[in-house]
Amino acid sequence: MPSRLQDLFQNRTVLFDGAMGTMLYSRGIFINRCYDELNLSQPELVRSIHDEYLQAGAEIIETNTFGANRFRLARYGLQDQVTAINQAGVRIARQAVHQLKDKQAGTAWVAGSVGPLGVHLEPLGKTSLEEARLAFAEQVRALAAGGPGIGADLIVIETMPALNEAEQAILAAREAAPHLPVMALVTVDEEAHCLDGATAEAAASKLSMWGADAIGVNCSTGPATVLTAIECMAAESDLPLVVMPNAGMPRAVDGRNIYLCSPEYMASFARKFLKAGVQFIGGCCGTTPNHTRAMKSAMRAVDAQKSSHAHPSRAPIVTETPPPPLADRSRVGRLIHEGKFVTMVEIVPPKGIDCSKELAGASLLADLGVDVINVPDSPRASARMSAQSLCIQIQQKVGIETILHYTCRDRNVLSIQSDLLGAASIGLKNILCLTGDPPKLGNYPDATAVFDVDAIGLVNIVRRLNHGLDIGGNPIGASTGFTIACAANPGVPDIENEVRRFAYKVEAGAEYAITQPVFDLSVLEAFLRRIEEFRIPVIAGIWPLTSLRNAEFMKNDLRVSVPDSVMLRMQAAPTPEAARAEGILIAQEMLEAARPMVQGVQVSAPFGRYASAAEVLARVLPGARQPEEGASVGQL
Repeated sequence: MPSRLQDLFQNRTVLFDGAMGTMLYSRGIFINRCYDELNLSQPELVRSIHDEYLQAGAEIIETNTFGANRFRLARYGLQDQVTAINQAGVRIARQAVHQLKDKQAGTAWVAGSVGPLGVHLEPLGKTSLEEARLAFAEQVRALAAGGPGIGADLIVIETMPALNEAEQAILAAREAAPHLPVMALVTVDEEAHCLDGATAEAAASKLSMWGADAIGVNCSTGPATVLTAIECMAAESDLPLVVMPNAGMPRAVDGRNIYLCSPEYMASFARKFLKAGVQFIGGCCGTTPNHTRAMKSAMRAVDAQKSSHAHPSRAPIVTETPPPPLADRSRVGRLIHEGKFVTMVEIVPPKGIDCSKELAGASLLADLGVDVINVPDSPRASARMSAQSLCIQIQQKVGIETILHYTCRDRNVLSIQSDLLGAASIGLKNILCLTGDPPKLGNYPDATAVFDVDAIGLVNIVRRLNHGLDIGGNPIGASTGFTIACAANPGVPDIENEVRRFAYKVEAGAEYAITQPVFDLSVLEAFLRRIEEFRIPVIAGIWPLTSLRNAEFMKNDLRVSVPDSVMLRMQAAPTPEAARAEGILIAQEMLEAARPMVQGVQVSAPFGRYASAAEVLARVLPGARQPEEGASVGQL
């Protein structure tokens, strides 16, 4: 390792802070402001964000100077304030570090942040390479002014979109501050290539050749892509590696772009980054002190494991309570463990307080021999009786086991843990972890969404609770003993992303999966082939269509793959009764075809027609009679 970095960090893993812009925006600073200028006009605001990251465990904080070069500042008429803004950024960060030392006797470092110029360089643009190098040198010189203990401790050149710009930034830093370590980070696309088309391997080779002390990737589309890129870099260079990914890609929720990668999800990737040999880990857009805190805990856990391996005679302190074997947790767990074919039916909670119809439907299905009832959590963001309440009533009054669908839409991490602990205490033992539909899809589009975590983060939380730990790693006593299910959509248009997320769910702790409705056997077959390396038991979703309009809704609104042949069959039905009968026949055919490939089926009951679901399942329930569509059953 170059001596400049070894002198500072002694070869150990080090945690950077997270996003500055995300935090400023959350405090009401509009995006049309010059965030770098806040170093002069609102230094206490910037300082408070540094303080939060330090308190969360960050050991290196970056100055609020990402765009403080003369090209970007010129957009606000501030091109003559380059030195003042950068020096103020260092001064504010220094104050936060000194306060940390006074309060906690901790050690932290200040990294001078240098972002791209925001203009095209020759030959694509009119800005020459020399002009670019001079602009970078001007900024670095200001960041380094004052020397050790006053100026920045190191320079971080980040989010470089093209290698020719990264080269000029490195050369400028070497010229303007030869005594400081320089980290050079590129941003990559979904294929882990730099935005100028260069591969991660080429970037590693050239950044090393140009004189960087450490190399890496920041920003980009999220931690998964960054991991791919950094693994490529590691194979090409022996320099220390740095990663600072975004918290995923922003998603529009209620008119705002939010980042849905949870702190737990980022923490899981912190472990992956360490395994890949990364020494410096942090966060970029969308990350907050909560993400920093979670990554800190993950890094400590990895360090503790390394320490225990290095000292085998030192017995580790056991705080976890391992969950019971899957077969002992619930009927569903036992059936899955034994390789039995599982039958499930979905019962949607009512919109009011009367659930007599749902209980009667559950009783009908239990008599037929259905194994378990699935209860959705306010599907399509509609206001209904809580899934947890209906689950416990079905179990207590009917005696059939339930699977609680649980979404992240309406709860923060405190509520999630409280709900799950309560569910375990009253006898609910099966959880399907879902992100949830955004409120804009439902009948209250102005309702506020939470999304503290997504489905991957939720699986992590449930797995921790199963091991007797809360999300902070604190013991809670006994294991919650849940079976953990996740969702999958074999027919989603972006199948690459679906398979990638499915792999993360499995790694996070999912033990079986339930798919969205399947109408195209080839789609299911292709999905199962894609997940062979991380296959867990799969329960196929089956939906008995009720009409052509219902089929069109599934295909166009829910983006489920419905073959043209199925659409034509539904279109040919002459009456509503014939359409329902054809939908049941299609569902029965799909169940028979899919049965050898999967470990069970979940049959939906559109519009509360539980008898239709029972008719679909009657073929696979040994000894079950076909339900008669009489007056009482027909109402179900």
